[in-house]
Amino acid sequence: MGSIEHHVEREKAEYANVNWDELGFALTKTDYMYVMNCSEDEKFSQGTLTPFGSIQLCPSSGILNYGQGLFEGLKAYRKEDEGILLFRPQENAMRMKMGADRMCMPSPTVEQFIDAVKKTVLANKRWVPPHGRGALYIRPLLMGTSPNLGVKPASEYTFLAYASPVGNYNKGDMKLIVEDKVYRAIPGGTGGVKAVTNYSPIYKTLTQAKAKGFSEVIFLDALTGRNIEEGSAFNIFLLKGNVISTPTAHGTILPGITRKSIIEIALTFGYQVEERAIPIEEMFDAEEVFCTGTAMVVKSVASITYRHKRIEYKKGTETVAQKLHATLTGIQTGVIEDKMGWTIEID
Repeated sequence: MGSIEHHVEREKAEYANVNWDELGFALTKTDYMYVMNCSEDEKFSQGTLTPFGSIQLCPSSGILNYGQGLFEGLKAYRKEDEGILLFRPQENAMRMKMGADRMCMPSPTVEQFIDAVKKTVLANKRWVPPHGRGALYIRPLLMGTSPNLGVKPASEYTFLAYASPVGNYNKGDMKLIVEDKVYRAIPGGTGGVKAVTNYSPIYKTLTQAKAKGFSEVIFLDALTGRNIEEGSAFNIFLLKGNVISTPTAHGTILPGITRKSIIEIALTFGYQVEERAIPIEEMFDAEEVFCTGTAMVVKSVASITYRHKRIEYKKGTETVAQKLHATLTGIQTGVIEDKMGWTIEID
């Protein structure tokens, strides 16, 4: 009887007034955000839910003056029975801890991080799209918020998590261009962590590429200028025969959680997966190229342009990329049994 009552309760799920079919990847303001604070040499205190809105920062705060900050991105999905699943939030928590160490910041524990994400999702559960019509994107932030005129780590930090319903990150064909003069990351830099300072330096390159009709940009390694590294907001994979290759996440490339999941799924399908340096020339004879990321999930690349040479790739329903996408999203939404132990049901 208890399980029947639980099912009836889920039948009455309340939804926000949103045109779910028109969702893109843009902010839709939701109801609540979660905030917790930490002083120097202390642990993060118990956080609180507060109405979503603007926050107050000192003009000399570390995040505003020196970019001392990190962010994460993960999603909550609605199951067919209207339950809600999180996908591998412990991976995001551990990646934030790794980034915090690099940026000389304290970080919430894995348990605090997951608890904050759960509370943010449940407080905004009416904004979790119906099954198969999008996801609730959760954006945790970690930033130095104390006044800081000199060049040094902040003495106070804020962790904040907010959420927004999202649809597809890129709805059209993925037409990429290779950038060979501007580099996203350098050895010894912060390319391997999700620092806020990694993104705006590529805005100019990305804006110029989009003005020419391209979707996104692929960057090469700064050391040799001949190996592919990462896209503007995604990891990249090549398929040739039974081998799937992706650049090694060795410090200049973000170790994506979708990337990691796709590697593990591909191995269960019997593909050989290689993480290695990939010269740009290998793109010329790849059978498929696809991108992965929390925002875009898995998406086939239609074409890549390098020094005025355009290469087109297989795309559509019969691709390996689509097979991987279907399996991953099936696990994320509860349609396929989660034998990996990746999902956490929170409702």
